[in-house]
Amino acid sequence: MLVGFDHADDAGVYRIAPDMALVQTVDFFTPVVDDPYTFGQIAATNSLSDVYAMGGSPLTSLALVCFPDKADLEILERILAGGLSKMMEAGCTVIGGHSIRDDETKFGYSVTGMIHPGRIFANQGVKAGDRLLLTKALGTGVISTAIKKGTAKAEWIDGAVTSMTTLNKKAAERARPAATGGFEVHSMTDITGFGLIGHAREMAIASGVSLRLHASRAPLLEGAVECVRAGNIPGGLKANREFAECAVSFEDGIAEEIKTLLFDPQTAGGLLIAVAPKDAAGLLQGLNAAGVNAVEIGEALAGGSLPIQVAR
Repeated sequence: MLVGFDHADDAGVYRIAPDMALVQTVDFFTPVVDDPYTFGQIAATNSLSDVYAMGGSPLTSLALVCFPDKADLEILERILAGGLSKMMEAGCTVIGGHSIRDDETKFGYSVTGMIHPGRIFANQGVKAGDRLLLTKALGTGVISTAIKKGTAKAEWIDGAVTSMTTLNKKAAERARPAATGGFEVHSMTDITGFGLIGHAREMAIASGVSLRLHASRAPLLEGAVECVRAGNIPGGLKANREFAECAVSFEDGIAEEIKTLLFDPQTAGGLLIAVAPKDAAGLLQGLNAAGVNAVEIGEALAGGSLPIQVAR
């Protein structure tokens, strides 16, 4: 075992040969949108993300299905079709799965990928001075809550769905040494259920550094701020804030809505990449050229009293 759960990493890594290791992960959840096909796409994108976050390439997957006994099977067919479309886009073969009867629909995948043992991006590895790049905007949690309440505007839904169905494949490929021409990337994770603060905290603690995030640089989905103001706060956001806020210092003058969104649980969120300062501009340029809307949102500092510092 090369990577377990000691540092809350995104996936496990197990070496099977000197130059080959397996990356393994599993994730499934209840619907976050109304359309079954789109839900399947989002679930697949989210499940694949952990393999990309480790620097691996998805290889095979197993579908996990919970579905009501008397529900319309056409809905399930659409969910499975949506998931398959993203697995095909990722070049990941669905080789089976398992289903059970459940009062509430749930869907996702167990995904296995391949990686070279010497090219793993774990939470541990961030170095003082590293620049932090984020590849997707925040806000899917609050917008999904607004969708469930029937208060989300169409343009907000469209933006959130586009984000949640965009694979992290291109971003991960640019971060790999072979694809970037040798950019010095030290660590990488994906921003999912624990929000930006939660996952940044895991990187900071695992690496023995502090991370300074700039609130003004955090990219936000259209409608995210409005959702917070309207009280569309998911339970996961409240739990994230209760757990992790004690590990954060906020500079004066940061709007409460922005503070809130830094804890927003993301579905199929972007990658948080720690890259050496000399390579930050080049990697950022490469990501943007590939169509990834990445931005630099902070930097790593040597130690500190708290793992996360949020500046204006």
